Amino acid sequence: MSDTQFENAGAPIADPLPVLSATDLVEDAFGRSLVLSIGQARQTFRWIEAGRFLMGSPTEEAERGSTEVQHEVTLRSGFWLADTACTQAFWLAVWPVNPSHFPDHGDNPVENVSWHDALGFIAELNRRLPGLHAQLPSEAEWEYACRAGTTTAFSFGETITPEQANYHGNYPCAEADTSLYRQRTVPVRSLPPNPWGLYEMHGNVWEWCSDWYAAYPAGAQIDPRGPSHGKQRVLRGGTWSDPSRYARSANRSRIEPPYRPRSSGFRIALAHR
Repeated sequence: MSDTQFENAGAPIADPLPVLSATDLVEDAFGRSLVLSIGQARQTFRWIEAGRFLMGSPTEEAERGSTEVQHEVTLRSGFWLADTACTQAFWLAVWPVNPSHFPDHGDNPVENVSWHDALGFIAELNRRLPGLHAQLPSEAEWEYACRAGTTTAFSFGETITPEQANYHGNYPCAEADTSLYRQRTVPVRSLPPNPWGLYEMHGNVWEWCSDWYAAYPAGAQIDPRGPSHGKQRVLRGGTWSDPSRYARSANRSRIEPPYRPRSSGFRIALAHR
């Protein structure tokens, strides 16, 4: 489907979206969360505290990529991050056309979306909910949230299993045994969350980040947002159809922003204002 076909397939719905209120804030075992409801569709956001971490991978990490140069990153502001990739139900509550290859369940992540598609969806969400400040997470924010305080290849340890993530089980990481290959996405929250209550950060669908792709800058960084221009945008997290090494916390991928891979989705962040 071309960009023109997608944009002309139907106008966004006209009814205004509901306004958030303090009653949407919840405390649970993972900390603070906020629930945004649009009709019957719901999206939970987790509060991610400001902090410092080592971004990238250590030289001894199995199957690491050459672009994963480890460096210290400080994020000075906390932010809200969706606890799942954007679902098809949440997408359809804002846009009337579902681009997904696996449209059989509303809780499946929306996929087959370009970076431009994700930004268009978020812009419409912000237009109807002034003050929401929805956006894509930066690459640094995404990895910080994925790691959730861990330093291993995955938030679950040095390797993963199909009980923890959705990936191509015939291609395990770190000499693990071959295992289940589902050959498709699974509904969000099907697999265990990471220590900060975020689901499917490893596998299922690639997730677009806001950054242009480039080599990491030398030295420690504060609130990095990537270069001001480039040719490809960053994706993170791996997917159902890729080997598990691509689902490592530090793994980086990139694609031209108009391109719609069948395995690409996104996760919404809310800026702290």
